[in-house]
Amino acid sequence: MSGRDLFRRHPGNPILTADDWPYRANVVFNPAAAELDGTTVLLARVEDLRGISHLTVARSANGVDGWEVDAEPLLVPDESVESEQWGFEDARVVHVPELGRWAITCTAYGPAGPAVFLATTADFRSVERHGVIRHPEDKNAALLPHRIDDHWVLFHRPVAEHGHRAGILLSRSPDLRSWTTPEQVLAPRAGAWWDSLRIGIGPPPLRTEHGWLLIYHGVKETIGGGIYRVGLALTALDEPTRVLHRADDWVFSPAAPYERTGDVPNVVFPCGVVHDEATNEVRLYYGAADTSVCLATAQLDELLAAVSGG
Repeated sequence: MSGRDLFRRHPGNPILTADDWPYRANVVFNPAAAELDGTTVLLARVEDLRGISHLTVARSANGVDGWEVDAEPLLVPDESVESEQWGFEDARVVHVPELGRWAITCTAYGPAGPAVFLATTADFRSVERHGVIRHPEDKNAALLPHRIDDHWVLFHRPVAEHGHRAGILLSRSPDLRSWTTPEQVLAPRAGAWWDSLRIGIGPPPLRTEHGWLLIYHGVKETIGGGIYRVGLALTALDEPTRVLHRADDWVFSPAAPYERTGDVPNVVFPCGVVHDEATNEVRLYYGAADTSVCLATAQLDELLAAVSGG
């Protein structure tokens, strides 16, 4: 374990690899996470041997081991739909009480570029496809679990759009179909900062009494390539564009061999989080080097102290 990291790696990492899959796959990584009926559900990105990705469910009673991987994917691209031809990537999931379902936001990839795709599910065994809700180029999307001022709120990252750098923006919608012009939330920091090249939302933000806790990835370009690390920010509950605090330091970075080496080296990329309210533990599920699924943990109080400088 690296002493500079706030999140602590699980000693059994990686917790899932392509070797655990019931069918042939190149790599499995960047999983969304949910807690359903006492079972931890991961919705992992699976890259097949063509290089095209789809999303498949794995389940565990304790969220650590004993994973059961579904024999068939939950969400596969329809090759007759141009926006999906090159796959589905990097899902985030959040339970939406108003809908009585889980909302899945992921990246649909096609010739026009990446786009934000929405699907919903009640049980992660079947899925309702709602289609593209933010057109290319756009990605790294996560929905808040309830409306704010009668509007749904979607964090996402438009690429080279509206004059913004590659940062975290949000849009609002009355119906999950039509969306407002993106509004700035966080931008990459200038110069030599660890999050100076681009940033994107990680898992769906965690609601706390102090605000929405954003766990995000940041990238720094180096002579050896990009390094993906994890940072924290806190935004107001009633107005999530209002940033209350942003941690200067990263809280998690590539250090273990399985994070340093793989299809894309030096990457920790979180997409899933589960908060255990009984123990206050935050379980962060992330992709390591675009190759495997891993787990790291921290206490929520530790994260809130880190982001507020306390």
